Amino acid sequence: MAGAEAGAYALLQRRTESGRASGDSGSGPVSDGSVRAALRSDAPLVVVEAPAGCGKTHQGADYAREIAGASSSTRPLILTHTHAACSMFSDRVKNVGRRIEIRTIDSVIAHIATAYHAGLGLPADTAAWIRQRGEHGYAELAVRVAQLLARHPMIAASLAERHSVVICDEHQDSSGDQHAVAMALLGQKARLRVFADPMQKIFRDKKAAPGCRPAYDWGDLTRQAQAFERLDTPHRWATGCRELGAWTLRARQTLATPGAKIDLRTDVPPSVRIVLAENQAAGNLDYRLLRNDRSLVDAFEQCQTSLLVLTRYNDTARSLRSFFNRRIPLWEGHTRPALEELVEALADGAGDPAAIAAAVVSFLGHVGKGFSPSAFGDDFETEAREGCTAKRSGKPATIQGLARFLVDEPDHHGVAKVLRRIAELKESDPKFSAIETDCLKEFWDAVRLGDYETPNAGLAEITNRRTNSRPKPPEKAISIIHKAKGLECESVIVMPCDARTFADKPDARCLLYVALSRAKSCLMLRDMRKRGNCDRRPPAGQLSAAGRGGLRLASATRRR
Repeated sequence: MAGAEAGAYALLQRRTESGRASGDSGSGPVSDGSVRAALRSDAPLVVVEAPAGCGKTHQGADYAREIAGASSSTRPLILTHTHAACSMFSDRVKNVGRRIEIRTIDSVIAHIATAYHAGLGLPADTAAWIRQRGEHGYAELAVRVAQLLARHPMIAASLAERHSVVICDEHQDSSGDQHAVAMALLGQKARLRVFADPMQKIFRDKKAAPGCRPAYDWGDLTRQAQAFERLDTPHRWATGCRELGAWTLRARQTLATPGAKIDLRTDVPPSVRIVLAENQAAGNLDYRLLRNDRSLVDAFEQCQTSLLVLTRYNDTARSLRSFFNRRIPLWEGHTRPALEELVEALADGAGDPAAIAAAVVSFLGHVGKGFSPSAFGDDFETEAREGCTAKRSGKPATIQGLARFLVDEPDHHGVAKVLRRIAELKESDPKFSAIETDCLKEFWDAVRLGDYETPNAGLAEITNRRTNSRPKPPEKAISIIHKAKGLECESVIVMPCDARTFADKPDARCLLYVALSRAKSCLMLRDMRKRGNCDRRPPAGQLSAAGRGGLRLASATRRR
């Protein structure tokens, strides 16, 4: 097989003076065929750059499936940056899935750290250590593991022996240390296949972890590769709106140019139209439209069978739940930040009913609304602190009943009973009807903690089950753009889409491109301006359109 691969490599690649191979960058089957041949060559390092929807997942999955099917001794390793991408790959390799390892790069790093925790100076429970380190926990772990592999190459050699083919998906999001881990496998003779799109680099560390490596240079990596290829055929839109696919590729080229704006006045596919709309809400994150404007959005949403409503920030996603009258659920993805905070609070406040009560109030504030300090929380915490000794009636008695669970069991078992009872009261007691839960899966995961001996054990098992089940978003969902990475659907609404949300900065340009490229058939962009705001700059800092100096709403309807 190696000889056949080498032959294909020699026939379909041409070598430059430096000895680096470069395939034709033509469009259509030419680029697809060139990439296919390069992947199957004996080149140690193959790098493929491709826009969203141009076949990175298809090419990577097809190659992994072929390798796994050809030999039971070869177990390809697919490394992604999101669990959504893991799910997409899993769907593509179902027939040989058991012979392919699909993991996030963070999970592989954590796996190595757990195996060598003593040498790294870490506790055996590395997951708990990561949570305790806060937002940079995974980054700090990557620093340690990258240094470990550099000091002890036999560890990387062991991994490379088990996984002689490693496929790195969405590699543009790799930190310097994550990249070093992948390159350590290459250094131990694993064949490395790297897929990336620099315009989808949306996971950026705001602050570098102590001791971290600098970001790797994409140009240096492509020059280091024995084969560097490009994909440019918009396959995602083949069964949707082809014109939208071509427009999305043009938008990518524009967004890749600093200062350039997407022109919505010309060269827009027939499925795109401009509509004016004004946000009437006074609140910073609230949304309220005039009836006529609202009807445009509702009509678009209600006629879609596959829809993602995408926004940049978590708080905005929560507010959009209200905007759509809570008929569209949140896509919570894989992470459970509020649940992790609750588990840490349970460890810190074990045996203290007041501390546990405060943690419950905080958790409910993160996953929903209504159980506010003024409405319930303050009285709930007071009852827990005072031991539920006072005589109560009516609503105060019900709140006291909730607190008594924590007085009797000031741990995760008591918390589970409190949350379950609140869910029951929401349905049965009018005084609790205003309580809303936006992150339903996270709420019920917290209830399930009560089934385990310790909260840490429960969190680990619940997370493991979620990882293995590879959940997908419902047919209609609201999501932040980061959690939609790797997903696709028929229709997308991006809101808000204005200069405040998508400023003319590299990260915002990438985020906007990722959002635009999720839609296969229909796309709606909404410029949400706060009432009274006289700023009429083009929205997104990246879009220009006719109509009072800026885009108010751009939408694409299904072509008939």
